[in-house]
Amino acid sequence: MTDGVAIVGIGMHRFGRTKGVSGRAQAVHAAREALRDAGLAFSDMQFGFGGSHSAGDADTLVSELGLTGLPFINVANGCATGGSALISADAAIRSGQHDLGIVIGFDKHPRGAFNVDPAEHGIGSWYGETGMMVTTQFFGMKIQRYLHDHDISPDVLAVIAEKSFRNGSLNPNAWRRDTLTAAEIAAATMISHPLTQYMYCSPGEGAVALVLCRADQARRYSEEPVFLRGAAFRSRRYGSFEVYAPWIAAERAESPTVQASQAAFEAAGIAPSEVDIAQIQDTESGAELMHMAETGLCEHGEQEHLIRAGDNEIEGRLPINTDGGCIANGEPVGASGLRQIYENALQLRGDAGAHQVSTRPHVGFTHVYGAPGISACTVLTR
Repeated sequence: MTDGVAIVGIGMHRFGRTKGVSGRAQAVHAAREALRDAGLAFSDMQFGFGGSHSAGDADTLVSELGLTGLPFINVANGCATGGSALISADAAIRSGQHDLGIVIGFDKHPRGAFNVDPAEHGIGSWYGETGMMVTTQFFGMKIQRYLHDHDISPDVLAVIAEKSFRNGSLNPNAWRRDTLTAAEIAAATMISHPLTQYMYCSPGEGAVALVLCRADQARRYSEEPVFLRGAAFRSRRYGSFEVYAPWIAAERAESPTVQASQAAFEAAGIAPSEVDIAQIQDTESGAELMHMAETGLCEHGEQEHLIRAGDNEIEGRLPINTDGGCIANGEPVGASGLRQIYENALQLRGDAGAHQVSTRPHVGFTHVYGAPGISACTVLTR
């Protein structure tokens, strides 16, 4: 057994659309960058976890990275694929099974909305025939209810997206590099009320890889290791209101985000009030709004005041989605969760360039949420 896990190497292939480059090739690029960052070779890796939704099996990457015989396990868990790979690696090291390994998340989705078969989620075909498998409708209904229940103005959704595009414009690895004003975002094509075109993220491409090791060995490989203090994954409970749910219970229960974030903070021994920077799931603007409170970073109903006061800007009291989040980066499902870890690692190391938080954060938090009601959270420190 070991007391801790550290991230000693990070690598990324730019998110967005990269014509002529496969998802696997993007993953190989990210892996080699992470290994270079740690000063290690793939032959040094004792294990691998990785996954993608639409770009192939992660274990086949050994054809390019090295046929070393290491155990490389494919992970597929929707939007939490990257987070699940990281949690699996964390367990492999903490248990004492391995000292050093790599996690890789990547994807390359076709243009347009995800085309999901209801049968894959145990739902009747009627659900798809009514249009509900197109998740834009679910997210529109969910945020309508939340805004009503907590007396929040819909106008704040455009302000959130404006921040995402502004932060993305400062991030060389982001897909969307052009800024948009809140007025332009609010006036864009309405997709599912109250969410307009630019309040949603889009399926895209990209890859991220991380090299992890025992915390007590971290400084062998990095002068600026980032420590994984807590990591937790939870699925939905009866009564929670989740994407791809064909019914809703009379009695409501908390989202899996609530349980996952509480478990991650408890494991880390760190309170939400101690977080200096957060990357949270923003499939659309309303998701960022809801997840701010569900993760414990603020109270329900408090978000509008914090957002309008600039608290979540890069130079605010609690910067959120400093790399532009999903809205500016898009969502390659297999890579999104690890993108958040990559961004927090950059920020904790002081290496984020134009989008660096000037006070150099000490505690970072990440959160992903996805179908059919799953969430993965981490707490990181330097």
